[in-house]
Amino acid sequence: MSGETMQWAAGLALAQALGEACRARGWRVASAESCTGGLVAAACTAVAGSSDWFERGFVTYSNEAKTTMLGVPAELIARDGAVSQSVAVAMVEGALQHAPVQLAVAVTGIAGPGGAVPGKPVGTVWLAWGSAGAVQARKLLLPGDRAAVRSATVHAALQRLLQEASRSESGTESGSEAGGEPGGEPGNEHGSGASSEGSKP
Repeated sequence: MSGETMQWAAGLALAQALGEACRARGWRVASAESCTGGLVAAACTAVAGSSDWFERGFVTYSNEAKTTMLGVPAELIARDGAVSQSVAVAMVEGALQHAPVQLAVAVTGIAGPGGAVPGKPVGTVWLAWGSAGAVQARKLLLPGDRAAVRSATVHAALQRLLQEASRSESGTESGSEAGGEPGGEPGNEHGSGASSEGSKP
């Protein structure tokens, strides 16, 4: 079994667990995707019965799509670049505003082989997730080719969604330790400052 196939199988297991956690809380989920082109939504909807908890996916590959579909300010993209913490957070906030959901995730990055800019190599991904008023973001530096970067991004996105959906009312996580995705760097909660890196979706 190839590494990519194993990663997809692991992603489906995460999606299955995410569905169970969301059903238990009566939550629905949305995704806002750029570099993964809908693969997070595909993993969620590959699970039987996902219509109970997965509400919609936004594929916002272009900068214009991010603005028209999610309400990401064009000036924010021009200032910070599409691959930035601020844009990833704005994508999540847009998904939460435009869909009747309690939880959302957003990904924007450079899957390669082209698109790298100074200080932002191929494999740079910003991941943001959360609910209204509680959005977090994390920068990932992922190795491998385009398929590997996209696959690892999907896995990281599902991992974060599951951790958020599995939080108890006391605020602890019943899932795996936060920050366990490959290539992750310490991230920031919304409001702690945005990255100004990159310009590719």
